[in-house]
Amino acid sequence: MLLESKKIELGTPVVEFALKGVDGKIYTPSSFAGASALVVVVTCNHCPYAKASWPLLIRLQAAFKEEGVQFVAVNPNDDDAYPEDSFERMKENAKALALNFPYLRDDTQSVARNLGAVCTPDIYVYDSSHKLYYHGRINDNWQDPNKVREQNLKDAIERLLRGDVPPLKQPPSIGCSIKWK
Repeated sequence: MLLESKKIELGTPVVEFALKGVDGKIYTPSSFAGASALVVVVTCNHCPYAKASWPLLIRLQAAFKEEGVQFVAVNPNDDDAYPEDSFERMKENAKALALNFPYLRDDTQSVARNLGAVCTPDIYVYDSSHKLYYHGRINDNWQDPNKVREQNLKDAIERLLRGDVPPLKQPPSIGCSIKWK
């Protein structure tokens, strides 16, 4: 089912979590304490919208790494109903993509629920104080990268790094519904 992300109040603090990554490490928000921006992406392996976003997210992480921006992906989907979203398949996906940021498993789905996430991908950009700065889509054309006119996520990160106020326009993400247990 196609859904849009719901509006979350800017300035909302990052949700606390302690989640296992595909690299075997446990990550918390404090794991990214030195980041100039923390981009949390609620996503999965099987959704076509999420699949289309992976290359874009990898490129953005590479482009902004030197400026202290840190991406992290969180998969909350019910892996009993959707085996493609299992931890083992997450590991395979991360390796196949040569993922350049942590990919975490939200087995209890509490992080996704506490974030207010509804779809994959659902994107949250936090400032260096871990306060919400941007919550919206990556760009205006998930299907055809050659037809993108608005790079909303990239623009929001650039604004944050310049010290500008959050963008007034924060179009919602669209994607598959999170597969709740």
